[in-house]
Amino acid sequence: MKTICKIISLSLAAAVLFSCTSEKKLAKKDKKSKRTVSYEAVLNSTDSYEAEAVPLPILSIETKNKSKDVMAFIEEPVATHVAEVIGFDVPAPYYEDCSVSLKCSDGKMQLSQVDAQIKVRGNWTTLYPKKPLRVKFAEKQNVLGLNEGAAFKNWLLLAEYKDCSMLRNKATLYAARHILGADGLYAADADFVQVEVNGEYMGLYLLTEMQQESKKRVNVTKPKDGYTGTDIGYFLEFDGYFENEDELHKFPIDYAGNAPLKPYDGKGGSGKTIQCLGKSYSNLAKEIGFTIKSDIYSQEQHDFIANYVNNVYKIMYEAAYNHKAYVFDDKNEKIIETSELTPQQAVEKVVDVDSLADMYIIHELACDADVSWSSFYMDIDFTPEHIKRLTFEAPWDFDSSMGNRPRCVDGQGFYASNIVPDPDQGNDSINPWFVLLAYEDWYQDIIKEKWTKAYDNGVFTRVCQMIESDKEILEEEFEKNYKKWNNNIDKSFFVMELSPTEINTKTEKASAEYLLEWLQSRIEFLNSQWHK
Repeated sequence: MKTICKIISLSLAAAVLFSCTSEKKLAKKDKKSKRTVSYEAVLNSTDSYEAEAVPLPILSIETKNKSKDVMAFIEEPVATHVAEVIGFDVPAPYYEDCSVSLKCSDGKMQLSQVDAQIKVRGNWTTLYPKKPLRVKFAEKQNVLGLNEGAAFKNWLLLAEYKDCSMLRNKATLYAARHILGADGLYAADADFVQVEVNGEYMGLYLLTEMQQESKKRVNVTKPKDGYTGTDIGYFLEFDGYFENEDELHKFPIDYAGNAPLKPYDGKGGSGKTIQCLGKSYSNLAKEIGFTIKSDIYSQEQHDFIANYVNNVYKIMYEAAYNHKAYVFDDKNEKIIETSELTPQQAVEKVVDVDSLADMYIIHELACDADVSWSSFYMDIDFTPEHIKRLTFEAPWDFDSSMGNRPRCVDGQGFYASNIVPDPDQGNDSINPWFVLLAYEDWYQDIIKEKWTKAYDNGVFTRVCQMIESDKEILEEEFEKNYKKWNNNIDKSFFVMELSPTEINTKTEKASAEYLLEWLQSRIEFLNSQWHK
């Protein structure tokens, strides 16, 4: 694998397309899931990563307000819950009215002075000098041909401040689009842009999609304004920050009465167990609950989905740990034991197991520090035309992954369903959704089949090609960014989060080379475990 990843054809550079729009992909409909499946997800191994066009597109932002302190809207705000923890007296993120233009690599304008609102977004990343941004257009727009040209109001600009390779989110999302895309599921598209605000160069950003319910993103049914029935779509986040949400949009679950879980470490759990509601530094149960990301309008909707997710977890737990099959009653309110289904069938009746396996592969590949904490999404749609199964998709937030933080630093061993330090206090934690089925042979067979298909189709080779290509072709763009921010040298804002190797890298190229070396090691380990 190392040889394959290191040999990058010179034709990559020659094949650069000087255009904002990506090549259109053929698509087909998966009748079972009613989702769009892109043929890009099943490219064969002879295909190569399509190199970035240079010079990169320029996203120009002009504020409508011309006061001398207007730049404060991207310089000063910090997420409210973060500011409260550290005692900062700073403004919360707020929207500024702007116009946005997008100049393509070939000099043509894709957008010209389009109305939008822009604000700082994120959690702890809002503390950094270079902050991530949300762009909310007045009218739906497509940018850079992302997501096969689909238009949306909401887009994001990721600053990639603590990832000095600037490639971890892009690489993971690239792999995710292929793996999830093969099952008609969603992962955000992304590409680099240069950003200017009021004529001032602000650096290189990863332009990507916002995680939201939409036919071309997370495909669940959005209720009409004010509708209070429970037969709608729900988009959820397993979220360590859920307590910061309003009461209607958050809920805890009891994790089958806080039943112990056996971590998956490839060694039978090494005699360990862990409970999801463990003890935090304050000696109180530290809950990781759920945020409801989609629109709901009633307590009935809130209580219905909270109860449903609780019971789906119980069905999975009973199947895996007690070898019992449970099903919902006709109202999807209570679960009852049944002898008409096997435990596996009971799980498959309420969970899109393919999606869970897809997400597990992505997170096992990336070894993300937040795997047990946040940015883990799932959804379900209760409208008549949808299959009512909990579906896992929309992977997100990988700037702490792939060896950037001291997690799985040698790329070896099982991680995503094992006991890992939580990123909040460093306590033992686990992603319960990944570990529930980890010891089920039938589930492991699904994982191995999916990994083998992706590996043989060249997905992981192309991820390595992307890293190698971008670090060479975009070298000047990266240098310009770091001349502006200097965070490849001065890492004081995030040095406590970094792995020893990343602490010592001083250039984007050095960081990217470490990332590539780490990823090659990771791919080789997983291939030794999963390739059929």
